[in-house]
Amino acid sequence: MERTQSNQLECCLFFTANSLARDITRMGEEEFASIGMTPSYAFLMMLVIESPGISQKEISQRMNMAPSTVSRFIDALVRRGILQKEGQGRMTFIHPTDKGLQLNNNIQKVWKNLYERYSSILGKKNGDELTRLCLEASKKLQQE
Repeated sequence: MERTQSNQLECCLFFTANSLARDITRMGEEEFASIGMTPSYAFLMMLVIESPGISQKEISQRMNMAPSTVSRFIDALVRRGILQKEGQGRMTFIHPTDKGLQLNNNIQKVWKNLYERYSSILGKKNGDELTRLCLEASKKLQQE
């Protein structure tokens, strides 16, 4: 089959991965708007609630984001009164506030709604397999 420019895009991991990221980001932002939070803020909150006192460096590593981006996210959540920072020397440790802890149930419900939404479109088995393959590919590419 002769390749055209449009099907070259469809055969390109870079193009298709970015297209998928835009689609799932839009969907996630729609779901998380119900609690006034972005998906990235919610994931950061989940990490901090799961591991109170987690270092800012570990959050950056686990979220695969630049430290400066994570720092901006944390500062925004501190201003909202749902996180607090604790400095110890050159390290910064992050804790949820009581107000932040109270958000956990809502965050979990919205994550579940998002999962159910994309699973209803992709099929649960396909969505789970796509997630597994994306994670595996991401880990391999990070080792490069």
